Amino acid sequence: MKSVVITGSSSGIGRACALMLDRNGFRVFAGVRKEADGDTLRAVASESLTPVHIDVADAASIQAMADRVKSEVGDEGLHGLVNNAGTTMPCPIEYLPLAGFRHQLEVNLVGPLAVTQALLPVLHRGQGRVVNVTSAAGRAGVPLMAPYVSAKHGLEGLSDVMRLEFRQLGIQVAVIEPGFVGTAMGGKLQRDTEAALRTLPDDGRRRYGAALEKVAQEISQQAATGSPPDVVAEAVLHALTSKKPRTRYPSGSGAKRMLFMRRLLPDRQFDRIVLRAGGLEGF
Repeated sequence: MKSVVITGSSSGIGRACALMLDRNGFRVFAGVRKEADGDTLRAVASESLTPVHIDVADAASIQAMADRVKSEVGDEGLHGLVNNAGTTMPCPIEYLPLAGFRHQLEVNLVGPLAVTQALLPVLHRGQGRVVNVTSAAGRAGVPLMAPYVSAKHGLEGLSDVMRLEFRQLGIQVAVIEPGFVGTAMGGKLQRDTEAALRTLPDDGRRRYGAALEKVAQEISQQAATGSPPDVVAEAVLHALTSKKPRTRYPSGSGAKRMLFMRRLLPDRQFDRIVLRAGGLEGF
């Protein structure tokens, strides 16, 4: 039975990936931050699914997870690592707290690197694969979402370098670029937006409040009607099992169209499309 580690398995895309790979015969080490989330996963999975505590912003947590995985997979090594854990922080750049920005980079960019480094010896032993879950926003800007966009752009670049450097180790690297996917992200973004508004000064709320609320509303509406998380999980499964996996997998509602337009159109024309899609034509 081939083994795979997935971070951020408590909900949404990560949970769908854990269950999809479990159904397809993998031994899944499902990364969760709360014991209750692990219990919920085990209740609907096979006995081979193993919840493991992973906080991708905590070095001790990562090392403890890596030590456990190394001990349990032994000489067979690890077949796959899916770096999925992530978070969002809506805020205009003008008022963006640097501590919050650094935390976003820690979770969404440094975290995948730290987890990959910790598991690299067993990935090498198993001639495994690394699958990084970025976002369509990793190749296109979204206003008022600078921390998330910056981290996902960075993860795209980091994945390119991983792909080049890990060739000599026999490790293949793929990127999953979700568009709008029906997860709880919409509700979380609404809550994060309300929290961000409370931290803005009066002038900031006057200038950015309506736009922040509009972006959160539009993203939440798209998430509510987006593709099911299993669509992304199927792309992850292909990346881990195909003899010739693709380097990039645009997945879910709107991803392919958005990335096609980003590649085809001049920057300013694409900017207008992004603003229009977010209901921010006058922004």
